[in-house]
Amino acid sequence: MLHEQIKNGIKEAMMAKDALKLQAFRAMSAAFTNELVAKNKKPQDMLTDEEALAVIAKLAKQRKDSIEQFKKGGREDLVKEEEAELSILETYLPKLMDKAEVVKIAFAKKDELGISDASKKGVLMSALMKELKGKADGSVVKEAVDSLF
Repeated sequence: MLHEQIKNGIKEAMMAKDALKLQAFRAMSAAFTNELVAKNKKPQDMLTDEEALAVIAKLAKQRKDSIEQFKKGGREDLVKEEEAELSILETYLPKLMDKAEVVKIAFAKKDELGISDASKKGVLMSALMKELKGKADGSVVKEAVDSLF
């Protein structure tokens, strides 16, 4: 299970004295505990792999947002740290589809639903997000839908 892998990663990072990995693993472990508590479970319980992936995806999104803000603020030192943590988080996430793949699926779904004008863009977006949950980034799906109209 993914949750167990993260717990083992903390031990390995401590043994290797890898501060960056240790920080990333501890952040994941804390987020897992918070998720368990939010679901009225005991902190000692384990998340399913699907739940753990959702938590890691949320952490990755937070890192991406932080990177963007730090770049705007001219804090390159913090950008590098966040990017390093993001790369560790992304090793546990499935590879997301690129825009070209999403456009193909969006085009097929648009025809399937019989959508012909931009006023139904939200319906298409909703259907695609349900179909591509965990397979494509929401911003990529939005770009793909926008490119069809």
